Amino acid sequence: MQQEVLKVRLETELANLTTDLKKIATLHPSTGDWVARFSTDEIGNADENVVADTTEDWDTNRALLAQLEIRYRNITRALDKFNEGTYGVCEISGEPIEPERLDANPAARTNLANRDREAELPL
Repeated sequence: MQQEVLKVRLETELANLTTDLKKIATLHPSTGDWVARFSTDEIGNADENVVADTTEDWDTNRALLAQLEIRYRNITRALDKFNEGTYGVCEISGEPIEPERLDANPAARTNLANRDREAELPL
C-alpha cells in the first residue's frame, strides 16, 4: 500500500483517537501526557454511592486511557517518522517493515521478525 495512503489513515486515526481521549482526559501541555479527569461535579454533598460511582468511573477511564495513550504515542511517532524520512523502518533491526504489516497496522514499529519484541521498545 502506498505510504501516502498510510499517512492519511494515521492522521485520521489520530484525529479520532484525540477526540476519544478528550472525553476522558486532559493533555498536559508541558509533558505531553494525558491525565484522566476526575469529575467532582456530582460529589459535593453526595451520598457515598455517588462518590463510589464517580471513583469507579475514574478508575475505568484511567484503564482505558492507558491503552489509548499507547496507541496515541505510536501514531504520533509514526507520523514523525514520515517527516524524518524513517517511516517503515524497523526500530530494532533497521530493516524495512513489510507492506502487509504496515497495511494491518500503519503505526507498527517493527517488522514481522521482531514484532514479539515491539513491547520492549520505550514508549
